[in-house]
Amino acid sequence: MIPKETVDQILDTARIEEVIGDFVTLKRRGSSYVACCPFHNEKTPSFHVTPSKGIYKCFGCGKAGSAVGFVMEYEHMTYPEALRYLARKYNIEIQEEEETAEQIAARQRTESLMAVSEFARKFFCDQLQTQEGHAVAHNYYRTRGILDSTLEKWSLGWAPSGKTALVDAARAAGYKDEYLVAAGLAVQQDNGSLADKFRERVMFPIHSVSGRVIAFSGRTLRSDNPAKYVNSPETEIYIKSRNLLGIYFAKSEIAKQDRCILVEGNVDVVMMHQVGITNVVASCGTSLTEEQIRLIKRFTENITIMYDGDSAGLHAAIRAIGLILKEGMNPKVVFLPDGDDPDSFSRKHTLEEIQAFIAEHEQDGITFKTDLLLSQAGDDPLKKANLINEIADTVADIPDAIKRQVYVDTVARRFDIDADIIQDRVRKTREANHRAADSRRPSERTAVPGGMPENNAAQDGKTAEYSREESPLKKIDRILMPSEKELLGFILRFGRTPLQFESDSEFYDPDGAQSVAEFIDAALQADDLHFANEDLQATYDAYFALYDQGQEQDTIVLNLLNGEDRSVASVTANLSTEKYELSVHNFTDALTTTDSWLVKYVPRAILVYHDKRITAQQEQIRRRLQEASPEEILELMKQLGKLNEFKKTINIKLGRLTK
Repeated sequence: MIPKETVDQILDTARIEEVIGDFVTLKRRGSSYVACCPFHNEKTPSFHVTPSKGIYKCFGCGKAGSAVGFVMEYEHMTYPEALRYLARKYNIEIQEEEETAEQIAARQRTESLMAVSEFARKFFCDQLQTQEGHAVAHNYYRTRGILDSTLEKWSLGWAPSGKTALVDAARAAGYKDEYLVAAGLAVQQDNGSLADKFRERVMFPIHSVSGRVIAFSGRTLRSDNPAKYVNSPETEIYIKSRNLLGIYFAKSEIAKQDRCILVEGNVDVVMMHQVGITNVVASCGTSLTEEQIRLIKRFTENITIMYDGDSAGLHAAIRAIGLILKEGMNPKVVFLPDGDDPDSFSRKHTLEEIQAFIAEHEQDGITFKTDLLLSQAGDDPLKKANLINEIADTVADIPDAIKRQVYVDTVARRFDIDADIIQDRVRKTREANHRAADSRRPSERTAVPGGMPENNAAQDGKTAEYSREESPLKKIDRILMPSEKELLGFILRFGRTPLQFESDSEFYDPDGAQSVAEFIDAALQADDLHFANEDLQATYDAYFALYDQGQEQDTIVLNLLNGEDRSVASVTANLSTEKYELSVHNFTDALTTTDSWLVKYVPRAILVYHDKRITAQQEQIRRRLQEASPEEILELMKQLGKLNEFKKTINIKLGRLTK
């Protein structure tokens, strides 16, 4: 663990323009810098760096944060990894805080396994230069069209034919037998001796997201060997289901293009990268898993499946589509011409030709599955009915209600069947899934604004399906978010500024002026209100935790920007930048003083928030009216009438209505 004093030294030393300047060409514009955004493709610079505030913000894609946040986002590092990166850049020594004996032992063991894996990587690479390696492995790589530069980038190598070649070299270098076995590089034989796990194979290292070698995949070149590929077993540093071949080399381009291409084979990945398609990964010799999909989701929600067009590849693609949809992501499928795989196709075509082929032949995942199963069903009505049910069940896995409804309509048109029939099947499937999920965990109820409980699954024995509109909680979030952002924006920009109300104002306090932050907090606490949006509320709470410690406004904002909670840092960066400030000013207001402007608009922002909160409560009551009994309807209508009166009073104060 990095001591707080060292963290503070790192954050105080790092200059945001220097850190970002290592990755992006910045051009000075007044007191700030601009550049084309490194997180999305653009021709006109919308990426701004403001050294005085320590903030970067792209007004195109919305990415924002501090120096440590940029390193985390660009290099896909964890918070501690980014801090260590900055410490190395500025030559700051990190003395880790004292660890327990168990923590030290665990860390040392992990580092030992990483170290011996790195030794093996170098060993296999060096073997390419031996007579055997050059004659066999290097010749194989050449026949596959793999360039020397690619061999070096991916650290491709050769495991020699000797039974203990790696074991002997590792022992001579001082590595212990237990770590060779634990890292999956050696196996213990019946007589107790060690033998190499990989022999006579071309070697593909598997890297972690941060670039550490954690495992290997070895391909035999002998036609009489039935085990074409041998992969590292699961170890303390390598869990197959959580890793992807090529993710370290592909992650930045996946994020930049907002798309990941998923292939099957090791050479497929390498050759696609070599031709210039660098957002490609493979699933490490295993069937695609939920954990691997979630790993991709860190960088994009769009996955294009590019598997072989044989029977096994088709079934694997169908399975992958279902898994991707369940994670709320967007699957597409593209199959290459008969007889081609990504490896052979990349050797026959240029980068531009491959990109054009993908763009032309890429299919939506559910459309592909529908067409494939329909071709298999033929004219058999029973098979066709089962097919429709299977497609509807696939649609039911989609978490987003709007996407789900679009697919319901699409499938209905495809089969020339009433959309309500598809919708009914989707609803029943989702109800069954909810019941199954509820049986595995305690029932939870989530509070929403106005104190009305909302159960996501069942309420009073009924399950509400909002497939034709966004979910109630999302609708509330959408209604309230703009006004919540406005209130939090005032706090983050002017939190400690006093509100100097005139003596005839209803807000005048003879005991002294409240700050903007205190005024807003008091207004919310008076009605025990909290933001509906979790990220905004988390930022609100984090701000006041530092405010109550007596920290100055600029210090609070800087600490939020540099904190480990990156959602808080992102909200802070977005709501404390000049472009947001200008969005709530008009030209006349810009000519007034900040103090007089705040006195006018902070109370108004609170009134707008209350107005939106009442709108959200009205939405809830209207929804409940659809299922209410006659007795309940009468009570709900009374509540709706009171809310209408409250709303009218607020709008009179806002000047939208007259008395």
